[in-house]
Amino acid sequence: MSAPSSGPPIIFDASRRVHRLARAQRLFPQADFLHRRAAEDAAHTLSAILREFPRGVDLSPHGGLVAEALHGMPAAERIGAIESIGSLDERAAPGAAPLPVADQSADLIINLFGLHWANDLPGALAQIRRALRPDGLFIGSLFGAATLKELRGVLTEAELEVRGGAQARISPFADGFDGAGLLQRAGFALPVSDVDRVTVRYRDPFSLMRDLRAMGETNVLAGQIKPLSRDILARAAALYVERHAEADGRIPATFEMVHLAGWAPHESQQKPAKRGSAKMRLADALGVKEVTDE
Repeated sequence: MSAPSSGPPIIFDASRRVHRLARAQRLFPQADFLHRRAAEDAAHTLSAILREFPRGVDLSPHGGLVAEALHGMPAAERIGAIESIGSLDERAAPGAAPLPVADQSADLIINLFGLHWANDLPGALAQIRRALRPDGLFIGSLFGAATLKELRGVLTEAELEVRGGAQARISPFADGFDGAGLLQRAGFALPVSDVDRVTVRYRDPFSLMRDLRAMGETNVLAGQIKPLSRDILARAAALYVERHAEADGRIPATFEMVHLAGWAPHESQQKPAKRGSAKMRLADALGVKEVTDE
């Protein structure tokens, strides 16, 4: 009798994820708008924190965007060069291998849109927390549960109609309301989570699929993947238009971006109320200086 397997279930195929990202590198600038939105959010958060971060590390699959967003902002003077490090393999699937960052060596770690591909999300977050110096800050973004809800529904229905059975085609994204709890479980102090829901309008479903390919966000679920036939894709596109098209014929695609922030513990930090650390205001947790409009 074989021994039971240990560790988290393997939901995503790490090598498949690396292949999707490598294929997307050339096309990414054509579909980087969500990543740039998240990078600008991170830059504004850092601008509001009046402290220095001598060493910043960017572990995002598509690195460098936060450094670009910070360019010209006052916060750039308080933040050392944010270095994009690690190979594509190391950045593609967080937690699959040791981080390319020594324990307690970074003051700031950023990961935009890599963590939703982690098989062990709490474990990946714990690695990041250990790589931070005490009182170091982690800022991350990942796609949440409502992402691509329209596409998920029509692909499943079309495959059932045409093939008589359906495979999962879109990642089981994390629930945005669990973000602060996940940080807390990974050992972060003062964890906070905000949700930004964005609706992007496309000419047709195939334009959406092209953007997902350019982002490197197509299917990397583990196991055998049956290719989608032209008949299934055509039926899914027809259902998408039938169910979701707006008055001008364009179709909406929902993206739910979960923004996370948490600190490596330090004795100088404010102590949250019992069971309240996951519910405190973002400004309080990040030590943001209050600004009022006159």
